[in-house]
Amino acid sequence: MSKKKAYILRINEDLLTALEKWAADEFRSVNGQIEWLLYQSLNKAGRVKKKAQKKEE
Repeated sequence: MSKKKAYILRINEDLLTALEKWAADEFRSVNGQIEWLLYQSLNKAGRVKKKAQKKEE
């Protein structure tokens, strides 16, 4: 598993509320939901290394 790095994120309150609800609906933490969304976007844009893609699938 890859090493995790802390990152502070400032986010609009309404956006955070929507993320919290979505994460709860999918039984994820908000952090996990954000990571999943970022991964999906990077993958769609072709910016994920092949090695990382196989681990997630």
